[in-house]
Amino acid sequence: MATDALPSSGAVWRPDRRTVDNANLTRFMRALGVDSFEALNERASADPAWFHDALIRFLDYRFEQPCEQVLDLGEGLPFARWCVGGTTNVVLNCIDRRRGTPRYTQEALVWEGEDGTVTTWTFADLDRETCRLAWGLRQLGLGRGDVVGMYLPNLPQAAAAMLAVAKIGGIVLPMFSGFGADAIAQRLNDGHAKALVTVDGSLRRGKPVGAKAVADEALRQCPGVHHVVVLGHLATEHGWQAGRDHWWHELVAGAPADCAAVPTEAMPADAPFLLMFTSGTTGKPKGVVHSHCGFPVKTALDLSICMDLKPEDRFLWMSDMGWLVGPILVFGGLLVGSTVVLAEGAPNYPQPDRLWRLIERHRVSYLGLAPTVARLSMSLDGAALDALDLSSLRVIVSTGEPWTPEAWQWTFERVGKNNVPLLNYSGGTEVGGILTGTVIHPLKPCAFAGPVPGTGADVVDAEGASVGPGVTGELVMRSPSIGLTRGLWHDRERYLESYWSRLPGLWVHGDFASRDADGMWYVHGRSDDTLKIAGKRTGPSEIEALLMATGLVQDAAAIGVPDAVKGTAVVCICVPRPGIDPAGALKTLSAAVVAGLGGAFRPAQVVLVDDLPRTRNMKLMRRVVRASWLGDDPGDLSTLVNPESVQAIRAALAAQGGA
Repeated sequence: MATDALPSSGAVWRPDRRTVDNANLTRFMRALGVDSFEALNERASADPAWFHDALIRFLDYRFEQPCEQVLDLGEGLPFARWCVGGTTNVVLNCIDRRRGTPRYTQEALVWEGEDGTVTTWTFADLDRETCRLAWGLRQLGLGRGDVVGMYLPNLPQAAAAMLAVAKIGGIVLPMFSGFGADAIAQRLNDGHAKALVTVDGSLRRGKPVGAKAVADEALRQCPGVHHVVVLGHLATEHGWQAGRDHWWHELVAGAPADCAAVPTEAMPADAPFLLMFTSGTTGKPKGVVHSHCGFPVKTALDLSICMDLKPEDRFLWMSDMGWLVGPILVFGGLLVGSTVVLAEGAPNYPQPDRLWRLIERHRVSYLGLAPTVARLSMSLDGAALDALDLSSLRVIVSTGEPWTPEAWQWTFERVGKNNVPLLNYSGGTEVGGILTGTVIHPLKPCAFAGPVPGTGADVVDAEGASVGPGVTGELVMRSPSIGLTRGLWHDRERYLESYWSRLPGLWVHGDFASRDADGMWYVHGRSDDTLKIAGKRTGPSEIEALLMATGLVQDAAAIGVPDAVKGTAVVCICVPRPGIDPAGALKTLSAAVVAGLGGAFRPAQVVLVDDLPRTRNMKLMRRVVRASWLGDDPGDLSTLVNPESVQAIRAALAAQGGA
């Protein structure tokens, strides 16, 4: 089997024969009778119905009623219908199928609180908690098609809540546990939610935070929410509305002891079970709709087949249940049968190196990581990091934004000891992965092995024509993917306008990408972030990589601002490393950009600030940085983990005599 067809000049890692032979991707290709990853992609694009049927069979994704047609394109690519005539439920595949197997009594979830408390649930424990809550929700009259909001931090019960809503045929609407009242109210109202599951309180950076009190404030604006289920976790002050509010433990008290007595609802396979509002990097959040046969199958394709997640893995990816990573862990990790490791709080609290300590303590073998987390970790004490035992790591996957070469190399060398594949993964809430790394390909820093099969990914010019190696263009999809959103929630026109209108017949993802002569792929950042300086175009990540390479900063954002001569000028806003000389750093940073890209890209200003605006999944919000610097309305800030950074940028501008 031709698994190493790439010349891979510049490769820093190559898989050995044992890794290739044992890879899930190798087994999948053998089962389908194809002899290379490139051939798999070609056949999947040419015959998506064949590919997805084979994928479902390989994963043994189970149905109550088999489907009559895998793919129906009667309404065109934007509204492809999947598994027509079939009935299933994601919970049937994540939990119910484990009953009566050895896996049922083994660990499904391991949770660690900020205070060091550890809770372990087997699949049987998770099944029991899911069934009890599902029974309780049904007692409230909730069921098929009802939207239930979830405002919970990373707790084991958050996984049970997601599964319970899906089990009764409902639609779970996860929300970031740090949201304020207005953001919660907007999503509950836009989602037409009938109920909300929340918690009395939890710890955030050592301080008790009352979620129920925030939810109560939000619900004053939400007349459609008739029930609130409250988990008792950390007693905090809050109100209580009789008839509407229900303690979790009281609601489930009468549930049958036998899980088999709490049926899993058989739903049309393409019916929605997950409503995710995007982080809003381009304005008002969009309601992304995922189905019982779509999201879990696509997530398993990405994680398990392409990036080699196995049932024996212990899978940690620190994020929040309100972002896409939460459902990926619950509905992807559990579908594969791996053990999901959850942690309350942040990766750098109570110790700056907490993430890496979690890996050592819980013997994590499969790590999900945002490049920003790696960049921030580069300032940790090297000797202390080297003293940790990270030898359990087998695979590291990353997504969220483009890597800088220095951060990628640091992670590969210091965390993976030059031996653990660091797989790049890129896509979005709307579709899951579009580009992926694999364990059967050589690794180049910051590169992808190629498209996720079944997406028909391509790099095109402004007219939609494919471009050759070394040319940067728009990342698009040409094929229907089972993981693609079923539209936007009650907004058909916005869905078509946002993704399908620019280049008819193509899904335009909004990222710039390219391929090199070896066939490796690269993502260069959002196409709407592109800078055109004196007629020359570049992505902000190129400038940011040069800034990071100086070793003087731990984070950076490059933005374009109006300039009377050039049209657009570069402003670099950086978070300095502790202890540097500010005056000297500013000169060095500016010189680094000039040395790397030429005098035309000399920054008009380089500014040092304490922090940059990021979403909870650590995505840098360049549109917010730019709006803050220009004094414009930054738009929706509800998804920021650190909204105070906006005022810090404005203060830095004011200190320099700006607006």
